[in-house]
Amino acid sequence: MMRWLARAFALLATLGMALAAPQRASAPLFGMATSSGAAGTSLSVPMQIVILLTMLTVLPAVVMSITPFLRIVVVLHFLRQALGTQATPSNQVLIGLSLFLTILIMSPVATEMYHKGWEPMEKNELAFAPAFDAGAQPLKTFLIRFAREKDISLFLEVTHAPAPRNPNDVDLKVLIPAYILSELKAGFQIGAVLFLPFMVIDLVVASVTLSIGMIQLPPVMISAPFKILLFVLVDGWNLVLGSLMKSFYT
Repeated sequence: MMRWLARAFALLATLGMALAAPQRASAPLFGMATSSGAAGTSLSVPMQIVILLTMLTVLPAVVMSITPFLRIVVVLHFLRQALGTQATPSNQVLIGLSLFLTILIMSPVATEMYHKGWEPMEKNELAFAPAFDAGAQPLKTFLIRFAREKDISLFLEVTHAPAPRNPNDVDLKVLIPAYILSELKAGFQIGAVLFLPFMVIDLVVASVTLSIGMIQLPPVMISAPFKILLFVLVDGWNLVLGSLMKSFYT
């Protein structure tokens, strides 16, 4: 986390120095010009700031959609429903846990994207378009690992896009929705498996309470302590989160 903050401050400092440095601009458009460097024409600092602010605006959707955050938060939601603990842990806790696990998993990918895309553009070695393509390659490699071929074929058919010669030729506009569908399916599959042992406890408790005529309390209220006790005894948080983390490293 500290390394990410340091890089953010470095980017801001770089933008500040670029504002102070004289640039050779050409063809200003809406007050935003392009500057010429060793690698050819590149974006001016105002345009870079606009792009940066735009990226920060869509950052929450990006984090929730094209990272492991999607699968993790879906599984944790199903786990809480299976335990029957209502709002415990709270949504803030589940989202915070999912976010930090996502940062842990995506750190190598983000670092590679930074070195391949942002640094060359910052040094005027690449223009924006080649830098974007180079920086997006590590993300595409990550998404391809978990996107199902069936989902990719679906969006290729919907968009009438030509079939790619190899996985690296799949466009991001096709790969991202395919990845989201694949992660939703994986999250629901894991959630269904988590529900089974707790559903068995609910069935046993409901059968026992009905057989002895105990109708004063709902069976769910009686089974909740047993489900929590079972989850604690088997060290459920370690098992669930450990399995989730390992599923992204295999």
